[in-house]
Amino acid sequence: MGEYRLLLANVDKPGSHKLEVYRKAGGYERLRKALFEMKPDEVVEEVKKSGLRGRGGAGFPTGVKWGFVPKTDLPKYLICNADEGEPGTFKDRVIIEKDPHLLLEGIAISAYAIGAHEAFIYIRGEYEYGARILESAIREAEEAGILGDNALGSGYRIKIVVHRGAGAYVCGEETALINSLEGRRGHPRLRPPFPASKGVYQCPTIVNNVETLASVPFIVEKGGDWYASLGTEKSKGTKLFSISGHIKRPGVYELILGTPFDVLLNELAGGVRDGRKLKAVIPGGSSTPMLTAEEVEGMTLDYENIQARGSQLGSGAVIVMDDSTNIVKVVWRLAKFYAHESCGQCTPCREGTRWMVQILDRIVRGEGRMEDLDVLLDFESIMAGNCLCPLGDAALGPLISGITKFRSEFEAQIKSGRCLV
Repeated sequence: MGEYRLLLANVDKPGSHKLEVYRKAGGYERLRKALFEMKPDEVVEEVKKSGLRGRGGAGFPTGVKWGFVPKTDLPKYLICNADEGEPGTFKDRVIIEKDPHLLLEGIAISAYAIGAHEAFIYIRGEYEYGARILESAIREAEEAGILGDNALGSGYRIKIVVHRGAGAYVCGEETALINSLEGRRGHPRLRPPFPASKGVYQCPTIVNNVETLASVPFIVEKGGDWYASLGTEKSKGTKLFSISGHIKRPGVYELILGTPFDVLLNELAGGVRDGRKLKAVIPGGSSTPMLTAEEVEGMTLDYENIQARGSQLGSGAVIVMDDSTNIVKVVWRLAKFYAHESCGQCTPCREGTRWMVQILDRIVRGEGRMEDLDVLLDFESIMAGNCLCPLGDAALGPLISGITKFRSEFEAQIKSGRCLV
């Protein structure tokens, strides 16, 4: 079992980002099928049958989420979350830059399914090139009559707008994203109400990740049952994995969910670099708890198996660390990231991430105390589940797992009294 290319089928073709190349491969025929042969509820039902789960990290069933949109005369909106800010994650970028029309087709079909006529692509500020690619692709599609007031001659209006963020990690959280889109500070909102009932401009809104929406055309083309036949009982379809760190061939690879981790690490990524030994793996982006080399033995890449080992599939961003890695420095560096990106709106996250860094700074400088480790572990009771958004919990992932599984390294650093930087 190796790489299975569905989402990545076109990315290596010359000019893959152009409409002409996309249409030669059958592009936008899935949109035509949805608009002329299917009712919106039928599209939703196929997505439900497919078992497609959100590919942004949360893993919530996509069709179920769409079903939360109320039957109302209020305008409905679809937002594509392209604010790919999780450290280690770069898989959406490949779709955006190499196959933008696949994403646009997925957005258009999904907008039709939920009854939306306007969709936004909220893209992170650092993706300047990707934003320009998307804007160019939208112009091509509008000029060809695929998007606009009369999409493919169906009479259905589909308008897609690219909205550039300013590089705030917290805007990857859907309610913070919505606030930012409206011109407000990118602060998460209290929930309920949830965006499906009150989102953009207090109207029903669905927010889906790039990879999630790019999967929809294949479900419309081949059917929900076909898509559900790929993967495991609770993890359906294919998944993009961005693998980086101490490996020979970092990159983005597409696998059927349930594929052994060994296939990704050794067959596709070439194994651990320079003949060194595997020490630890962060399996789903920097917010997910790290696993030791022993814990990933026999692991399969799916939601349930990784969760059973004490971590999460998350965004599919696999960070590999060899036996030269200083886990103290890894935890310290990630803690600094989350403290910097906290919006400061809620006290547990604002104060907790800052204190976390202050204590870790002391340990890294060689001035730590043994009791500091238990104080850091106590942050779980202070922050977990007590923050407005998942950022506080995200900061705990590497901290708690790092200290729990590699405590001897922290203790050795404290005893040494040496400065690591």
